[in-house]
Amino acid sequence: MVLIKQLKGYQDYLSTIKAMEENVEKIKNSNDKTEYIWILEHYEVFTAGSSSYTKNPEFIKKIPVFTTNRGGQWTYHGPGQLVIYFMINIKKRKIGLIEFINKLEILLIKSFEKQGVKLYQKKEKNRGLWIKTNQGMKKVIFIGLRYSGGVIFHGVSINFEPDLENFRLITPCGLSTLEISSFEEQDENISYSNTVKEIKNQITLTFQNTLI
Repeated sequence: MVLIKQLKGYQDYLSTIKAMEENVEKIKNSNDKTEYIWILEHYEVFTAGSSSYTKNPEFIKKIPVFTTNRGGQWTYHGPGQLVIYFMINIKKRKIGLIEFINKLEILLIKSFEKQGVKLYQKKEKNRGLWIKTNQGMKKVIFIGLRYSGGVIFHGVSINFEPDLENFRLITPCGLSTLEISSFEEQDENISYSNTVKEIKNQITLTFQNTLI
């Protein structure tokens, strides 16, 4: 059974990751078949994934910087960005890593289609989702995952209206600052609450035995 929980307010990054890792160990080491999906927003933070090269960048603003065990490079979390953490036993579900990523991208594409927004995959370059603009393709949804003991965890971040000035202090996922954007910057008038509701709906359609 997958339990979906939407956390209120802004969440501290380190305590959230610690709780997530504790759940992952439970999923790996017990007969409990419960899996988890958390939907939330973080306080401002920069995180460096396992593929990051620069260790201690000097950022303009005083925002915490943490190294994390997810895949990928640098990213930024903060208010206005929806984060979805998955703790799913893909081994028991007999789902491969690439298949899981495809499922995530497709359920998000369907969710935003309901809001009248078309998103695009770029499987050959950079996993996540992109929006077509007059200035070319811009990335608005980012994926960073870790696989351990049959369980996939970490997840996706969706740029509704985060502080893009902070985002552009780094090179998220190895991209140039010109390749990242948000739905707000692209003047996409999307209902935040309706989109979250539809994402939950698409998750229940994608993963069996889901409880919200």
